[in-house]
Amino acid sequence: MQDVNLSGDTLSKVIMVGDSNVGKTAILKRLTEDNFHASFIPTIGIDFRVKTIKINENNTIKLQIWDTAGQERFHALTTHYFQGSNGLMLVYDITNLKTFTNITYWIKDTDEYAGNNVGRILIGNKCDMLAARQVSWDNGKRLAREHGMQFFETSAKEDMNIEKAFAALGEEIIKKV
Repeated sequence: MQDVNLSGDTLSKVIMVGDSNVGKTAILKRLTEDNFHASFIPTIGIDFRVKTIKINENNTIKLQIWDTAGQERFHALTTHYFQGSNGLMLVYDITNLKTFTNITYWIKDTDEYAGNNVGRILIGNKCDMLAARQVSWDNGKRLAREHGMQFFETSAKEDMNIEKAFAALGEEIIKKV
């Protein structure tokens, strides 16, 4: 499902999901503001931003990116936003094994509430912190492959692979539409 805004540009709704403190907000701020804030303030409920992404030499896509709260107490609220989405970015923290293990829970939720006809990618965030790594690149890649997703390791702090990941998600959305 795509919405049309008043200027006539087509918007594709993207939902960022994952546990609290995996870096969803930092990724979104890096993408939309090109900056990074080291302080952690959890998202309360949901927030969104709009960004036009260059897919390739000839194509762009305008994304309405929803940053969901990862805390369990907001779970019922955030699942409502999955409906009508065009893309999902599932995010875990490579320095926290529990956030990776919980990705299967997020996949189940998104399958139930968003359906299968959405673009999806898996993001292992905080790849600038390799010394603290608890989740290998191979494990992230394997999980993504099992669920038919592309996989990227990103760093919002170092601005690594952020635009590339969103461009890949944009391509997935275009394929599904």
